[in-house]
Amino acid sequence: MNQANIDLPFSRIKPETDTRVWPAYVVVEGPIGVGKTTLAKRLSASFESDLMLEGAAENPFLEKFYDNPQAAALPTQLHFLLQRARQLKSMQQEDMFAPVRVADFLIEKDRLFAELTLDEDELDLYEQVYANLAIDVPTPDLVVYLQAPVEVLLERISKRGLRFEQFIETGYLERLCETYIKFFYQYNDAPLLIVNAADIDFANNDNDYQLLLDRIMSNTSGRHYFNPVTFKDDMI
Repeated sequence: MNQANIDLPFSRIKPETDTRVWPAYVVVEGPIGVGKTTLAKRLSASFESDLMLEGAAENPFLEKFYDNPQAAALPTQLHFLLQRARQLKSMQQEDMFAPVRVADFLIEKDRLFAELTLDEDELDLYEQVYANLAIDVPTPDLVVYLQAPVEVLLERISKRGLRFEQFIETGYLERLCETYIKFFYQYNDAPLLIVNAADIDFANNDNDYQLLLDRIMSNTSGRHYFNPVTFKDDMI
C-alpha cells in the first residue's frame, strides 16, 4: 500500500469531531486525464488512510501500446490485470480494521480496456487468465466516477506532460469515455457518485475540494450526481 504524502490541514477529517459515517472503501474512477489519482491522493490524506494506486507508470508495455496499440495491447492488459489482482489480494491480507481505504481503480475497469483494445483471440486468452486468477473482489462502500469532455482530458494530459501519453489519440479517448458511460449507466454494485469534473479544480483549489469532500461524505447509498458549477452558483 502507498501512503499519500500530502499535507492538507484545511481538509483533513478529524474523527474525534466528525460524526458522519465514513465510507470504509472508496474507489475513484474515470477516463485517462480526468484526475482520479489526484483525487484519490487527496482523499487518502483527508482520511489519513491507506492508498492503492494502479501504477500505470510501472507497466513496461504501456508506452509501446500508445505508440502501436495493435502490437502491444495484450501484454499491456495482462500486466495491468496481474498487477491489480496482486494489489487486491494484498489489501485483503492486510489489516481490514483500517478505518478507510482509497483506490483509484475498480478491477472491473480492466475488462473495459480489454474489450476496447483486444481482438477476439486476444480477448479470449485474457478472459481465460482472468477466470483462473479467481480474484475475490471487495465491494466498495462508495465509487466516485469523474466525468469530463474529451477536449478537457486532452488538455490535462498535455499539461501533465507524461511522454508516453502524448501518443494518445482523440478517437481512442472518445471510445474510452463512451465505454465508461455505458459501464456506469448499468453499474449498481455499490453506491455511486457521478461528478462533473470539467470545471472543478480539486487538485489546487481547497474550496473546490472541500465541496466535493462534503458531497462524498454525505453519499452513503444509491446513485447521485454532483455538478460543482451549479452548486457554487447556488451559493452566490
